[in-house]
Amino acid sequence: MLAITSMLHPRNAQRVNKIIAELEAKFGLKAVQATPAPHFTFMLAAVRSTETLRESLAEVAATTPSFSAYTTGIGIFPGPKPVIYIPVLRSFDLNSLHQRVLDVTQPLCKGADRYNAPSRWLPHLSLALHDTTPETLGPVLHFLNESTYNMRLNINNIGIMQKKGSLYKCIEQIELTGKD
Repeated sequence: MLAITSMLHPRNAQRVNKIIAELEAKFGLKAVQATPAPHFTFMLAAVRSTETLRESLAEVAATTPSFSAYTTGIGIFPGPKPVIYIPVLRSFDLNSLHQRVLDVTQPLCKGADRYNAPSRWLPHLSLALHDTTPETLGPVLHFLNESTYNMRLNINNIGIMQKKGSLYKCIEQIELTGKD
């Protein structure tokens, strides 16, 4: 299973990693660090050919200019192990790139994550997952509520992430080089 993502600019990644480090120090939440490079995900998919996927995504990147996206607030995916995240606000440019990624990837997929369909996709920056509980949620949200999470993200790449050992690593980062 691969994740097709957009990797954060180092300045934004540093800010997200600082929040994650604070959550580990204060609450012991560190499972999200299995993916050490902050990003948001366009889709998860099992693909038949990684090389064909790279070529298809490179075509999308070559015809897509970089653009800005914005974050705000804190979100929660509820459940026995709630996910705490910063929402990335959907925009025309972001929705367009997401659709183009889906369009070129679907024919290559053996299976895709249903949560990344256009009507269900919620781009986000994960802060805590897998080691959270409903009991830790209140104190963590109280702590996070002391700050704001408004960021301007420079969307300038499409990344491919894959599990390597116990970590998810970016194995390819394709720059968006299209002209406006």
